[in-house]
Amino acid sequence: MGSRRPLRLLLDTHVWLWSRLDPARLAAPLARELEDVTNELWLSPISVWETLLLAERGRIELDGDSAAWIRRALQSVPMREAALTREVALASRALDVPHQDPADRFIAATAVVHELTLATADERLLGSTGYDVLPNR
Repeated sequence: MGSRRPLRLLLDTHVWLWSRLDPARLAAPLARELEDVTNELWLSPISVWETLLLAERGRIELDGDSAAWIRRALQSVPMREAALTREVALASRALDVPHQDPADRFIAATAVVHELTLATADERLLGSTGYDVLPNR
């Protein structure tokens, strides 16, 4: 049996938050990949922005100051930062994504440009083409 190549996973915002706040929401195959130290975990700045918005709107509850919570979360489980570049912006408009949510478009485009596998439970992103996905199923 050959060894498998490590995955380069871009965590969708909800997958990142579930991994920190409610791990039981992660399907076993995805949870295993997140725990596999040979895999690279990536996060888009858009996910940080979305997390701040969710906290501001009361849709999620973070312990203490939201920015401090994010910094602590990223220190406890370091992730590579998937840069938001001009190429990501260009790709965000060219993708086959069935809705106009800018955060989803930027995150999917980030997966394309940086050649990452998108870990998501979002059915609209799972049903799109042009990038690899690891579903939360």
